[in-house]
Amino acid sequence: MPIRSNPFFNMDSSALLSLLRHTGTSMDSKSSKKSSGSIGGGVLKMFKLIPMLSSGCKMVNLLSRGHRRPLLKDYATTGTIFGFRKGRVFLAIQEDPHCMPMFIIELPMLTSALQKEMASETVRIALESETKTSRKKVLEEYVWGIYCNGRKIGYSIRRKNMSEEEMYVIDALRGVSMGAGVLPCKNQYDQETEGEMTYMRARFDRVIGSKDSEALYMINPEGSGQGTELSIYFLRSH
Repeated sequence: MPIRSNPFFNMDSSALLSLLRHTGTSMDSKSSKKSSGSIGGGVLKMFKLIPMLSSGCKMVNLLSRGHRRPLLKDYATTGTIFGFRKGRVFLAIQEDPHCMPMFIIELPMLTSALQKEMASETVRIALESETKTSRKKVLEEYVWGIYCNGRKIGYSIRRKNMSEEEMYVIDALRGVSMGAGVLPCKNQYDQETEGEMTYMRARFDRVIGSKDSEALYMINPEGSGQGTELSIYFLRSH
């Protein structure tokens, strides 16, 4: 497969291509499901409804209360995309909802822009590190070039320490295994200036391609075999 046949042709890496092939059969399955007239659900479709939600929903208010056990227990990795309605998007990766994030970063992308990208039903986010050494694990790198559906949207630096707002989101969603919605803001000022805090949480298959590449493939919550709707790639180029 020539490099220009995939949406990340600007990222010169055979490792990324091998990770992209991981979704080939599942995407074919997704197409066949749609052609047969099945109605697709999924976490991404829930995330598209966020503009219509508000923190007045009872389900949202219950999130920060006593539920502290994840709904599902397995070896899937937890991924959370969150951010204020008028602000930028954050990406957090955890071993499970009870663990502190192993990776958290602010993406150079507005929440509203990401919701527009999700209209395509297949979202691929790629993070590329240009570090010349491989002494660290790939997720331990700090400076990343960010791509969304094949377009480079800027650079970001991985968080070494979480801010108060980021810690609030991770703690509030500790009992949530998957879903999308709105969290009440901690203070009135944030809500008036940045809008409400939105989130999408899903479970991912984590695939390690090599010491320089990893990928996360979203697991469809219905288990209906519709394929991956959201894929996240981590690549260290040399």
